[in-house]
Amino acid sequence: MAGQRRELVTQAVAQLAEAGVASPEHDAAELLAHVLGTTRSRLVLVDEVGDDAARQFADLVARRAVREPLQHLTGTAYFRHVELQVGPGVFVPRPETELLAGWAIEQAGALEAPVVLDLCTGSGAIAKAIADELPHARVHAVELDPDAHAWAERNLAGTDVELRLGDLATAFDDLAGTVDVIVCNPPYIPLEAWESVAAEARDHDPHLALFSGADGLDAIRVLEARAALLLRSGGVVGAEHADAQGEAAPAVFAATGRWTDVRDHRDLADRPRFVTARLAR
Repeated sequence: MAGQRRELVTQAVAQLAEAGVASPEHDAAELLAHVLGTTRSRLVLVDEVGDDAARQFADLVARRAVREPLQHLTGTAYFRHVELQVGPGVFVPRPETELLAGWAIEQAGALEAPVVLDLCTGSGAIAKAIADELPHARVHAVELDPDAHAWAERNLAGTDVELRLGDLATAFDDLAGTVDVIVCNPPYIPLEAWESVAAEARDHDPHLALFSGADGLDAIRVLEARAALLLRSGGVVGAEHADAQGEAAPAVFAATGRWTDVRDHRDLADRPRFVTARLAR
């Protein structure tokens, strides 16, 4: 079973590509690095891969080929400057969400003692990134799903983030009118779009984190009402949405008359990605 590193990776890349994995070269290298306890950049220093390692690698490649998420296989995801533990039962954070987190960090970073809420925190990715980059911020987070909440507990351990188990629709009554920045990556996929969702997400991410009513905007409507209650006058909210919701998601905020500066933001691929708004004074 042992073999040359280059040959093993080449075979794995072919297997993953045939299975329809979007990034076979990256994933094959990441899996081998994981098995060997090294990094992708240091794989070039490896020539021979022993029997046990080769067997572990083959097993992981086979699981990735049936579209088990890469991060579930390695147990790790990276988000901005922080490392997260992830696995079954929690939404794997996506790189595009880093832009939303960056917006929240920029908004809160301009304040002396900002109060920040991360609603629908999932793995705790956004809350942990904000706490990491803004040590002076008071960061609170909430997650409804008990399994995802357990992952967030692990990831936020050792930080000053206050994590609660609860619903974004009812959480943080005690902070009403005092919050400076609310950030949220809610579920936003329409139920009818089931078939179009990537197998990694559809079959492995919790559905509570994915789907949100017939048009995908149910959670964003709840967020709009909740943010209006929790924010101080002039406070801001930002929420991720699907790229097809670049007009519909901002319209949820604009229609109520409670918000100013309602605007949409594009991701690095120039797709509509998140909406922000300021509570009218």
